[in-house]
Amino acid sequence: MSKLDRIRQQITDHADNAWAKQQGWGPVYTAHEKAKILIIGQAPGRLAQESGVPWDDPSGRNLRKWMGVDDEVFYDETKVALVPMDFYFPGSKERGDLPPRPEFVKKWHEPILAEMPSVQLTMLIGQYAHNYYLGNERKRNLTETVRAFAEFQPGRFPLVHPSPRNNIWQKKNPWFETELLPHLRAQVKLALDL
Repeated sequence: MSKLDRIRQQITDHADNAWAKQQGWGPVYTAHEKAKILIIGQAPGRLAQESGVPWDDPSGRNLRKWMGVDDEVFYDETKVALVPMDFYFPGSKERGDLPPRPEFVKKWHEPILAEMPSVQLTMLIGQYAHNYYLGNERKRNLTETVRAFAEFQPGRFPLVHPSPRNNIWQKKNPWFETELLPHLRAQVKLALDL
């Protein structure tokens, strides 16, 4: 059993996740020592949790389109690691999903990321990933952080969540499609080609 497999088993068996295990849910993420791209998102949505496949929903389809990759590349664990801030669906509230558990990332990310030395590009999706991984480097708000994407190169790429709910945000910020997405696709291609 590899170290990453042992970590997955520890997550599954941890007392904090007993509620999920009782429902037959396992942690929803992928990680491989050869992965070149790391995508850190919020937490799996209900559909992804039920299927056990990360980003198995409309948000995931948008994300693959943004990256310029197909399902085959996206779900190839030796190319792309999908490691959210929490590996279980946190539940819903009136306007969206509950936030990921803050203690989860602190406990599990460091040992997982230490086993992925080949990562060339880390995509940070949404405010929770920005807050944790960019800290004081963040700008005044999420929009300004994403707009300043070039300042975090090479290696890190802040993004908004690809949820269809953010279509209005994208229309208000046309630079996202005209400036950011071409740069993102170039960075994805570069990381995959290394």
